[in-house]
Amino acid sequence: MTSKTELRKKYKNLRSELTEEAIDNLSLEIANKLLRLEIWNYEFYHVFLSIDSLKEINTDFILSILSGKDKNIIISKSDFETRTLQNFLLTDATKIQLNKYNIPEPDNGIEISNSNIDVVFVPLFAFDEKGNRIGYGKGFYDNFLADCKPETIKIGLSFFEVEEDVFPVLSTDIGLNYCVTPQKIYTF
Repeated sequence: MTSKTELRKKYKNLRSELTEEAIDNLSLEIANKLLRLEIWNYEFYHVFLSIDSLKEINTDFILSILSGKDKNIIISKSDFETRTLQNFLLTDATKIQLNKYNIPEPDNGIEISNSNIDVVFVPLFAFDEKGNRIGYGKGFYDNFLADCKPETIKIGLSFFEVEEDVFPVLSTDIGLNYCVTPQKIYTF
């Protein structure tokens, strides 16, 4: 079985080979696949803002869909001491700044409780056929998702297809309901 550390390295390398154009094209494919899911009747949608330097999925396409559907878009600010996310409503007045780790975050805004969030788009490096995911390993999203209501829909976004091996899971790991790739929608 491949370790989480090895898988993170593998997918970091695969991502590093993607061009900006490929990232945009694959991200658009993912956004288009999301439109097929029965998730658009909710009110509060949490979206991560892409870290360009880490070649993450470009979530601008998802932000456009949500905006076009007049949904409440929630974005977060990371607290590295507590490994928690503080969530804010994205409005026209929201100022976005890069933190010291180059993560785009709201500088201000209307704070939104985790219990209000209906759908979360989750960043990840890899996922398995049971809906387990490997993220950056700091636990921010597991802490955040554990604090959301149980019926919150968790959707992983991945450039790459499912990993064959099932990952070792910790009691603090929170699984996905779906993972969407440019090729396919996985349901767990």
